[in-house]
Amino acid sequence: MSTVSLQCHPGASCPAVRAIDVTVASDKAGVWQLKYAVHGAIADLQLPEPAIPRRADGLWRHTCFEVFWRHGGQLRYHEWNFSPSGAWAAYRFDDYRRGMTPLETAAAPGIVTRAEASEFRLGVVLERPPFAADAGASLELALSAVIEQRDGRLSYWALRHAPGQPDFHHPDGFALTLRPDAPACSAITRI
Repeated sequence: MSTVSLQCHPGASCPAVRAIDVTVASDKAGVWQLKYAVHGAIADLQLPEPAIPRRADGLWRHTCFEVFWRHGGQLRYHEWNFSPSGAWAAYRFDDYRRGMTPLETAAAPGIVTRAEASEFRLGVVLERPPFAADAGASLELALSAVIEQRDGRLSYWALRHAPGQPDFHHPDGFALTLRPDAPACSAITRI
């Protein structure tokens, strides 16, 4: 299990958010869990209302949590987007922003949320996602979030930002390496 902190892009501010932490875990069966925790004045954020979970494009235009991964330095990578509404998206890219195709999945991700005055949590369970298939290969992850404030302004959060405009696809963002021999963790049942 790894817990990391996301940083706000220097070109955008979000006074409502103090910090965003992400916990990544997996178990021996290949089930992956991500837990995003947003700390701050949650009432000042625009959070999509819960709805029937469905696949949807363009989730990054509003509050959305994301994970990108690739196997040990490969050009090909995957992207998953998770909305507080329960909507999600998954894509495969052949190279940096090239060859985008919808990622076929065996099961939709399980998304759960909880909001309090000073913390919003979004938990995701990915059952046997495609990256679990390459046993023995390390994974490089880029973790990110788009946060929309009530006034419509967006801020961009990532584990590591590339120079210039916000770009979650940039190779510099793949800053977390997970080894295949990482210890197993219990599932997220409550966040």
